[in-house]
Amino acid sequence: MNALRSNPADPRAGFTLIELLIVVMVFGIVTAGALGFMTAQNNAFNKGADRLMVVQNLRYAYQTMEIDLLTFGTNVPEGQPSMVYAGEDVIAFSADHTSNLKNDPSAVYIDTDAPKGWVTAPRKKVSIPNAGVNWPDTLYTQFGGQNSPAELIIFYFEPDTTTSRTDDYVLMRQVNDKKPEVLARNLLKSGSTPFLRYFRRRTFVGATSTLDSIPDSEIPLFHAEKLHGSPADTGIAGAKGDSIRAVRVTFVSTNGLTGENERTAEISRVIHLPNAGQTVVQSCGDQPILGTNLVAALVTLPSGDQVVRLQWLPATDETMGEQDVIRYVIYRREAPSTDWGDPYQSIPAGSANYTFDDAGIVTGQGIEYEYALSAQDCTPALSEMSDERSVVVP
Repeated sequence: MNALRSNPADPRAGFTLIELLIVVMVFGIVTAGALGFMTAQNNAFNKGADRLMVVQNLRYAYQTMEIDLLTFGTNVPEGQPSMVYAGEDVIAFSADHTSNLKNDPSAVYIDTDAPKGWVTAPRKKVSIPNAGVNWPDTLYTQFGGQNSPAELIIFYFEPDTTTSRTDDYVLMRQVNDKKPEVLARNLLKSGSTPFLRYFRRRTFVGATSTLDSIPDSEIPLFHAEKLHGSPADTGIAGAKGDSIRAVRVTFVSTNGLTGENERTAEISRVIHLPNAGQTVVQSCGDQPILGTNLVAALVTLPSGDQVVRLQWLPATDETMGEQDVIRYVIYRREAPSTDWGDPYQSIPAGSANYTFDDAGIVTGQGIEYEYALSAQDCTPALSEMSDERSVVVP
């Protein structure tokens, strides 16, 4: 009887055990290589994402400071200091940064939703963070006696107590005495370099004016005198702040980790203050003359809504006299209050007659609203207020 033999050509023949082991081994090598490649790619992606986050944090913190510092000294009335406090980790300055008046020509930004306490000089003392001083000791007014439109803006670095690290800081921004807001976390000092350094304008004999760094030993500088430019505001250490023309900002941004997993980015740049040393001068002449009466009446619109309609004619100094009136400022208060507070609305000049419908009234509560009007010229100086007009809204 002949023995059975396997036919190599038989398609039903399978793999030998050795062949299967070789295939499994090759597959394992390929799989391990692919997984290693994917792991390396994933690690590279995470590192790239960390670096991007660090850079974005760095840029946002710096650019926010730069944008606001460029408004330094804008529309600051005479007597109000632009530089209030200059320290290694805090800077406080005055600027007409934001107005809640729709047609305000003087403020850098318009935000009609901005609260009243955010758009004028502080009416009460503000505690400067990291400084241990309060400011101001007086109220600052513009031409016409109205409260200064230049608010106090503060940037400061303070240790971040929300993390496990002991060397990281948080950058804060504060307006007047309002609650500070967090701008950026995971910030470090660059070695022993202060966050903030300052440059002042110096004039040397036989040479043009130049910027000269203020030694760290002379910092901080605080404008302790009430009135900028007054006789008492010369020859004292605090007055050196008036000569500051630029600020160097230096800090490091991290991803919040330590050791080999930490990613950092550093910035050190000088921000020039183009409005430093500039003052609002009265170039349009005398205080404007209003010379017109304000009329106020409750009006029902075709829609059925009720508004208080205010009407007046051009001011004396708009159509004749100095002809320098650029807008009208409306004030509103609720009786029995005696404080007009900040302006309620702004209307640009240039019309033959003026009408403003106040739709912000509350009906059904019997509130008595009182209104007054002022004209403003390009100084910007305000005229005396008109006689008040009251309307009871049933």
